Amino acid sequence: MVSDGTPGLHIGVGARSGASEDEILALVRAALAEAGGAGHARVRGLATLDGRVAEPGIVAAAARLGVPVTGFPAEELAGVAVPHPSEVPLAATGTASVAEAAALRAAGPGAVLLVPKRKSRRVTCAIAGFVRFRQDEVTSVARLSPLTCGYIAGEPGTPHIPTPHTTADMDTHTEGPHTGSQAHDLRHHGDAEVRDEKLIDLAVNVRTATPPDWLRERIAHSLTSLAAYPDGRSARAAVAERHDLPTGRVLLTSGAAEAFVLLARALPVRRPVVVHPQFTEPEAALRDAGHEVGRVLLREEDGFRLDPAAVPEDADLVVIGNPTNPTSVLHPAETIASLARPGRYLVVDEAFMDAVPGEREALAGRTDVPGLVVLRSLTKTWGLAGLRIGYVLAEPETVALLERAQPLWPVSTPALVAAEACMARAALAEAEHAAHRIGTERAHLLAGLAEFDEVRTVAAAEGPFVLIRIEGADAIRERLRLLGFAARRGDTFPGLDRHWLRLAVRDRATTNRFLQALDQALLLGG
Repeated sequence: MVSDGTPGLHIGVGARSGASEDEILALVRAALAEAGGAGHARVRGLATLDGRVAEPGIVAAAARLGVPVTGFPAEELAGVAVPHPSEVPLAATGTASVAEAAALRAAGPGAVLLVPKRKSRRVTCAIAGFVRFRQDEVTSVARLSPLTCGYIAGEPGTPHIPTPHTTADMDTHTEGPHTGSQAHDLRHHGDAEVRDEKLIDLAVNVRTATPPDWLRERIAHSLTSLAAYPDGRSARAAVAERHDLPTGRVLLTSGAAEAFVLLARALPVRRPVVVHPQFTEPEAALRDAGHEVGRVLLREEDGFRLDPAAVPEDADLVVIGNPTNPTSVLHPAETIASLARPGRYLVVDEAFMDAVPGEREALAGRTDVPGLVVLRSLTKTWGLAGLRIGYVLAEPETVALLERAQPLWPVSTPALVAAEACMARAALAEAEHAAHRIGTERAHLLAGLAEFDEVRTVAAAEGPFVLIRIEGADAIRERLRLLGFAARRGDTFPGLDRHWLRLAVRDRATTNRFLQALDQALLLGG
């Protein structure tokens, strides 16, 4: 890692007369903690108005931190554009934000506000420093150009950040006559956003801090049995019991991705239709198997909600997610069930249903819907993406068709042990608790996003992620990467374009840091 400029942090402080050392230090330390990954860098100094450099509280706070105090004339600070101007300091001191202007001025050209203005009763504080880059970043974004929008200190007329649209090296499926003219990268997945990068991950919808210790221990213990061929009977029975189904209606798979491939290759269908925007792997698998795939595109103006009448009557296979990735919309179970027809397979991807409290609107376990095929994954809630374990719930005849298309022993012993463990009552209770917590954290994220006039959210989110629309979101995503956050691009989902991003729900502290980064990314765009 290298930095674009002088290393270290510069802290701008505005303080009223009589502000104490403790009050100043408390706000400074809170701001340093908020700086997150940048907080480990050495603080080079405090900066303020030249008329405040002798203020006892500021002098004492600087001494405690072991750094000098630098003062700047009000007219010099007034020439620094700041993102959060205020009439009060402008009238009192001649600059619209002492803390932000002083931090940027002290850090010098090319500096960025890592923490914008924070206030207590008598003190304001901001932190400026330098965005850090990988040495192997593409040259067009390896250096921030000075901007005048307040988060980068610079001169008028300097250019904006260049915003290349980089894409992982994935297969792109072109589209047939039923799908429109624009091609989408159906093989792009969220892990490509964070692979080989040290970024805070909002691109992948796997629950953090997983697998839990008890599940790790069960999986580790299974390694003593690797000499024997996998035996899936116990795990299959556990899944069947969890959904109150006979074992003949259960098929264990190497993740939900294998199930999509099996469906595409084994089912005798001629007119498959995929409801979009949704997870793109089902369509990719169908196309790889030689099918021409029709699309039903749900509309933002309808809240991305399913209109059963939009699905062609002659479709003999319909695929839909619930809750849908990436929209996070939870469709009513009966609305989806109404798509069932004689001679039609109705495939419902419920990979995120266990993140919905009470799994309301689930179709897993239903035997009264003809042609129903439900897919479940243990990847998301339990953090098992690397282990590959999922399952299919369907009529016995359908399960038999899919099973014949599977290779021998498709699921490893550790994955089978994990599946059985995750079906236990204690595990289901833990998943339910996690679902409620996700709901709380999602509400916090949505409330924060609502503060941005530039951001439009799909408000009916029910999954562990949210979909947002920002004009020029592809450029915003690149700026977020520079600020340490990975978001999932939306333009690879049919029905969406470059103005969409998907964000995984994280804990409150991570969300707060992200919202600050988003604020900076938006301001960097001018």
